Amino acid sequence: MNTSESRRSFFKQTAMLSVAGMMLPACQPKTTLSKKMELPDQLRILFQGDSITDAGRDRSSTQSNDFIKGMGNGYALMAATKLWIDYPTTDWHTYNRGVSGDKVFQLSDRWEVDCFNLQPDVLSIHIGVNDFWHTLTHDYKGTVETYEKDFLKLLERTQLKLSKVKFIIGEPFVVLGGTSIDTEAWIPTFRGYQKVAADIARKMGATFIPYQQIFDAAVADQGVAYWCPDGVHPSLAGSALMAKAWIEALNKTYL
Repeated sequence: MNTSESRRSFFKQTAMLSVAGMMLPACQPKTTLSKKMELPDQLRILFQGDSITDAGRDRSSTQSNDFIKGMGNGYALMAATKLWIDYPTTDWHTYNRGVSGDKVFQLSDRWEVDCFNLQPDVLSIHIGVNDFWHTLTHDYKGTVETYEKDFLKLLERTQLKLSKVKFIIGEPFVVLGGTSIDTEAWIPTFRGYQKVAADIARKMGATFIPYQQIFDAAVADQGVAYWCPDGVHPSLAGSALMAKAWIEALNKTYL
């Protein structure tokens, strides 16, 4: 898909994003965007992760900036289109390679094709909920130590191959009270996975997005069903909240 086709596709999605913006109540957490960022005229941005990133994307679409099929319907689409609104003259390429159900080791298995071949300047990864959740539901035998080892190894491997890449790491989160969440099964064990993600972000010099704090504040005002009904997968409003936080993280990355 060429640039002009990509922009036409983008405008077809604007209505959906406008709805998402209108859905956010006045009491939403303060994630006010900073002044317009000074960003490179050419930039390749890759979103990676599990179903929260995947968000129903058409995996047969491999081109960049495919806002109709290739970016899904979640925070990755919303963040990317916000950038295109603010920077209409740039030569940017955005990709979504999230895969529903993935854990860190599964990202690693497809990393050559779904990361290295795309040569991203910015690599955004939101991963970890399945590394824990599937120990409860899929007989997965991994532990928090497995998650830490696999995640750190993946980022170090990436840094060796792409020495100038900038990392954005989204904190895996859970919204207690969601229909799929048994609080006693998740807490406190899942908090260990969140700590690992934050620690790895610091070690690798990544920009970290504290999604747990963001959703906790949102739910306190508006309730679980509005932001993340099942406790794992955000609603349209929850995805918009994530996108706003992601844009702020990109801003910090280029300060």
